Amino acid sequence: MKKIRIGLLGFGKTGKLVANEFIKDEAFSLSWVVRKTATDHHDYASRVLGYEYDCGKLFSVEELDHNFRMENPVDALVDFSSSDGVRLYKNIIGEKVPVITAISNYEPADLDLLNSIAEHAPVLYSPNITLGINVLMVAAQIIQKIAPHADIEIVEEHFKAKSEVSGTAKRIAGVLDLNPKTHINSIRVGGIVGRHEIIFGLPNQTIRLSHESISRAAFGQGAIFAAKAILGKPPGMYTMENIIAKMFEQNIPVY
Repeated sequence: MKKIRIGLLGFGKTGKLVANEFIKDEAFSLSWVVRKTATDHHDYASRVLGYEYDCGKLFSVEELDHNFRMENPVDALVDFSSSDGVRLYKNIIGEKVPVITAISNYEPADLDLLNSIAEHAPVLYSPNITLGINVLMVAAQIIQKIAPHADIEIVEEHFKAKSEVSGTAKRIAGVLDLNPKTHINSIRVGGIVGRHEIIFGLPNQTIRLSHESISRAAFGQGAIFAAKAILGKPPGMYTMENIIAKMFEQNIPVY
């Protein structure tokens, strides 16, 4: 079976874990990784990650030129860099190559550019690309429709050094049409990677939906799911939430 060739943009703490997940998955071939600068003496991502074979050739942004995309074709791009990473797309991939991006926050001009790319290629944009959190958001919306008068509170727990309110919690508040200032409760203790809980209060019962990230490798597993889901799709903007919602709809019988 022909492997899906992946190009990865971003090789920071999370990017390394994402690269590792693609290397381990037999359905994919990590063709190359573009990072800001060459910070070590390795030529391949696999060597940085401790493998004894070559996979995922490393390039710095300074090495990119107009020939790069022709000489290094891929079937999909996965972006874990930063907001302005979208400006590199024209140099590293063809116009119709699918894109999976998990950037937390885009600057308005960069988001406009991403939307213009979606006119020619399928683009899946999910700031939190983990499977669990997107299943949680879809399930929460279903419960809200079933019990529209329930009291709803969001609890987000993270490591002590995280000062800002979780962007994922704000996203959950948004899809449930809740005021994030009054419905998000933040807890900062120890080294928690990330935990989100949605509490529905009903007369005589309580429903709780929760998701906890054990490792940032979950982002890599989400990116793998997203890549498989978006390949072959027509141009447009997609989200993990939309794809999972359709899977819910297709698998819930109507009586």
